[in-house]
Amino acid sequence: MAGNASARDFWKSAGLHLLAPNADGWLGVTPDFLRAYWTRPEVHPVDSSNAHEITLHEALLEDPARSVSEAEIAALSDPDAIETYRIVLSFRDLLLSAGTLEGAYLQLARGGRTAAPVPPVFLDQMVHVILRQALRGVSDPMRLRAAELFFREQTVALENGRVMLADEEIVEMQARSGQTGLAQLLAETATPQRSVVLDVLGDDNAAIYWPRSDRFDTVVDFRINQPAMDAFARVVETWIAHFLRLDVHVEPRPQIEDADWRWHIGLDAEATKLLNALYEGKTLPLEDATRILGLFRVRVPEQARLLEHVRGAPLYLGVAMTAGKRLRIKPQNLLANLPLVAVG
Repeated sequence: MAGNASARDFWKSAGLHLLAPNADGWLGVTPDFLRAYWTRPEVHPVDSSNAHEITLHEALLEDPARSVSEAEIAALSDPDAIETYRIVLSFRDLLLSAGTLEGAYLQLARGGRTAAPVPPVFLDQMVHVILRQALRGVSDPMRLRAAELFFREQTVALENGRVMLADEEIVEMQARSGQTGLAQLLAETATPQRSVVLDVLGDDNAAIYWPRSDRFDTVVDFRINQPAMDAFARVVETWIAHFLRLDVHVEPRPQIEDADWRWHIGLDAEATKLLNALYEGKTLPLEDATRILGLFRVRVPEQARLLEHVRGAPLYLGVAMTAGKRLRIKPQNLLANLPLVAVG
């Protein structure tokens, strides 16, 4: 694809500068990274905060890894503040215990529990910065835009045979502002009579991505034989290699034509449900079948790393939109559901 000959800076908002990559390329947790969570508006003291909350907040800014007793949390008094502190402290403790973002994410992906639930926004932020590290040498803007699907929900518009993906948050924000342009993008969404000013990313304008990478305001055509779908396949390869040190070959496919279909992974809740039905031999209603946006065949050269009963056969991945035309990728599914032999 056309673009710069070398990688440029992108996703400055990911916070990579706050972390310390180790020799393996994983992101070591630092006090500065932990401190960033205590600067979030959800945990910043407000006018109604009592002296205990102000004192604790200042102490955590000074030493974001300090232990916090139950008595200190109870002294906050406000139930919402207590719940918020429990959530952030639980997440912080996970990061400290794991030592790296990747280690913490793997624990969560594989069913690890924390003292309090991890907010989805925290998971998305983890994926954002991990991909910023994993894709640090990439010079293809289309691959970076495809990677946004891993941590940014997308609005899907189908028109004239195209499958247009745009960032859901940006679509909603700009639709509320009443801006116009690219009318087909929202023609079939829940926000009729409004449109969005967004640019479709392609070979001829790839360079626009670099200065706008933190705006998430470009659109891609996510169809087979289009650059975005191939770019997404390359991101899947990078994600697996970064976490599992496993090289795989991912290829977009128009459909699954395999009499020896042995394993599949849905990369979102809808795809999981639809692929399970197909695997069981069911015929999908047309309205369900059209929600499948992408299918991918995965080949693993290092067959010894696979469970014995899937060796010699390709694996399949799928992505699908909801009935409301949203796409929400769950990249943890790749780490949790690959049929790998347990190590250790």
